[in-house]
Amino acid sequence: MEEPLHRIRALYTDLTITVYQAYSPAIGLPAVQDGRFPEAWSRTRMTWIKPSFLWMMYRSGWGTKAGQETVLAVEITREGFEWALRHSCLSSYVAGLHADRGTWQRQLKGAVARVQWDPERDLHLRSLPYRSLQLGLRGAAARRYADEWTVSIKDVTPLAHEVRELVRGRDLESTARLLPVERPYPAGDDLLAHLRG
Repeated sequence: MEEPLHRIRALYTDLTITVYQAYSPAIGLPAVQDGRFPEAWSRTRMTWIKPSFLWMMYRSGWGTKAGQETVLAVEITREGFEWALRHSCLSSYVAGLHADRGTWQRQLKGAVARVQWDPERDLHLRSLPYRSLQLGLRGAAARRYADEWTVSIKDVTPLAHEVRELVRGRDLESTARLLPVERPYPAGDDLLAHLRG
């Protein structure tokens, strides 16, 4: 079955969805230890969450880039995730979807969440012809993410490194078995209609 151009693919349960982020050990390790983001984690800056494990591997260089050495799997409530989608705006202007550029700019400025659709990645971190969601949170959305929506935080850096080594060794079958099982997320058109660029 052909993949649609825009789709949320994620590891999820009836109540939660797992998203990925990468931080320096100074932020990531206390977050894992306490199961909450520490006070040092800025609740006033934009933070980007990614439901795609392989996109996070691409972004963080398998957890080796400076400041991204600790890869986190953050389980959050689906209720919170969907609230963010409902209160989000595409991070780029799309003619036909937005009334005009000025209207989009006003919506973007007032939105507490932003959506980007970036190329999904394969095991070699090469671009695929379809896109996966990145969700940027700021203001009330960032605070709710950190202090209300988070259910658990796990350190998946060892998994990132193991997968990278298996890919380097060309053991793609073993690698595929280790990956989180990401399925199409059941986000209805009411959640995504204003977010497909």
